[in-house]
Amino acid sequence: MPKLPHLSGAAVVKALEKLGFVKVRQSGSHVIMRRGSKGCVVPMHGEVKVGTLAGLLRQADISPDEFIAVL
Repeated sequence: MPKLPHLSGAAVVKALEKLGFVKVRQSGSHVIMRRGSKGCVVPMHGEVKVGTLAGLLRQADISPDEFIAVL
């Protein structure tokens, strides 16, 4: 598994949009995104921690390699 980069919440949202996710809604500082029946919650922080990003990718059913390829 490749090392996940340190990214902002906005950069994570842009990468997920390239993978076909759409922004459903925003509640406070968290954006809810969905692609088909899979969804994930992205914290809109200055820097999303690597563990949080890994959990987010598991929630969205995306491999780290697939995610890094669209960055």
